[in-house]
Amino acid sequence: MILLIAGLILFIGAHSIRIFSDATRTKMIEKIGLNKWKGLVTLLSIAGFALLVIGYQQARMTPVPLWEPPVWGRYLAVLLNLFAFILITAAYVPGNSIKARIGHPMVASVKIWALAHLLANGNLVDLVLFGTFLIWAVLDFRVSRKRDRTENVVRPAGVMSKTLITVAIGVALWAAFVLYLHAYLVGVQPLVM
Repeated sequence: MILLIAGLILFIGAHSIRIFSDATRTKMIEKIGLNKWKGLVTLLSIAGFALLVIGYQQARMTPVPLWEPPVWGRYLAVLLNLFAFILITAAYVPGNSIKARIGHPMVASVKIWALAHLLANGNLVDLVLFGTFLIWAVLDFRVSRKRDRTENVVRPAGVMSKTLITVAIGVALWAAFVLYLHAYLVGVQPLVM
């Protein structure tokens, strides 16, 4: 569990500076430059991600049950993750109306992904991992939307064709993950109860 917590601190910490102190981020960029700042955040993120993956896998070997998730929670998690995949795709496909409407689809995707996994899992390690990501995503989304309003950010309306492409890619990625990749990468088949 220590590696998981250390990984979360590094990964979430690297992605939280703007939530808690945008001024600190701005000062650091002025001091070391944007590219070095991005490099530092990237290195911390990679190190944190590696630690949290290793830590999560280790902690899963000795589960500490906190609650018994309902059977329907797994099915709902699969469905919610469909929306999470569409949202994360919307973060990368330019000109789609999902990004124009939500503004921060990747963070919204993390919120849905984390909530879905909390519905399907009831061990301490799951609460630590997915609960941390859920809290972070809620805070980040709120701060980001507030910053957008303060800065009068206006996103151009999306194009229907790009929105349809976004949805199609998101659904395809979701299907691949549910049917094959989740079992291969995580060791759990989401549709098998």
